[in-house]
Amino acid sequence: MAPPPVLALALPSETGRVLSIQSHTVQGYVGNKSAVFPLQLLGYDVDPINSVQFSNHTGYPTFKGQVLNGDQLWDLIEGLEANSLLYYTHLLTGYIGSVSFLNTVLKVVDKLRSINPGLTYVCDPVLGDEGKLYVPQEMVSVYREKDCIEQDGREACNILHAAGPSKVVITSINIDGNLLLIGSHQKEKGQPPAQFRISIPKIPAYFTGTGDLMTALLLGWSNKYPDNLDKAAELSVSSLQALLVRTVNDYTRAGHDCQSSSLEIRLIQSQDDIRNPEITYKSEIYN
Repeated sequence: MAPPPVLALALPSETGRVLSIQSHTVQGYVGNKSAVFPLQLLGYDVDPINSVQFSNHTGYPTFKGQVLNGDQLWDLIEGLEANSLLYYTHLLTGYIGSVSFLNTVLKVVDKLRSINPGLTYVCDPVLGDEGKLYVPQEMVSVYREKDCIEQDGREACNILHAAGPSKVVITSINIDGNLLLIGSHQKEKGQPPAQFRISIPKIPAYFTGTGDLMTALLLGWSNKYPDNLDKAAELSVSSLQALLVRTVNDYTRAGHDCQSSSLEIRLIQSQDDIRNPEITYKSEIYN
């Protein structure tokens, strides 16, 4: 019998090892397709688990594919554990479509923290947008009970800090035609958090996968600048906006009306903006 392979975990990582549990599409960039590649460009080892595998995202007229259930997710976790492959520095989760799957994800969080108590869990609930829910109403209750939910405004940041997370970022708040990002970093328990805001002009087009990409960028940059969440947000926003401008320009050059349908982001063509973004959006103290 051949000897077992040398574990990749034996090799040091200068950045981190991320387990990303998100959706997957064969065509287009949403979920893991939107998050894994940027994190790899930023130097992270990323192991994706696909909560769904669809032909394309659900904004198209039709789609086909498979949905992973909680038992199947746990099978994968047990397989990793059996081979001592369950050490991660970060867990990233995005859209989750059922309470049963979410409950299994919470078991995964506990399991990973039992192996690495210093695990950072980056949770993007993806509950809805523009006042509409993407998920069943009961999902909101589970997120709230488990202190994962994001709400609007500075007070929401304070509520979440009290529940446990030291870093909170709320994105895509619509104000007078612009988007507002609010960040809050409580560096010590019991102390008031440092809060900031970034105003972002809204691009007149609709994109898919941008939230998944933004969360991945925030994970990547906030780990590189652990004491400067504002700088991590500036880098993330500047990177994303450069990518969106390129996407609109490329579609426009091809003769497409960018307001007629959602646009697939130009992820591969924006590698330089992901690796080395020029900071064009600055934060300001949010008093």
